[in-house]
Amino acid sequence: MKREKLFKIGEVMEYSGLSRQTIHNYTLAGLISEARRTISGHRLYDENVFDRLEKIKVLQSKHYTLMQIKKLLESEAP
Repeated sequence: MKREKLFKIGEVMEYSGLSRQTIHNYTLAGLISEARRTISGHRLYDENVFDRLEKIKVLQSKHYTLMQIKKLLESEAP
């Protein structure tokens, strides 16, 4: 069984170019979700977060609001 790679928020920031606050805001708004937390409470994200963040970025460039983006992302969920 392949072990899932999880990323700390600092790694997500580095790879995505987004600030900690933006990632936190997206999490609070329900646009992205943390996979789990460490024992010390640090957020961990799975690798799917990067695709999701890219979709958000593209939709924002088309002038969608965060609420519109959330609805679009929810409608494509299985």
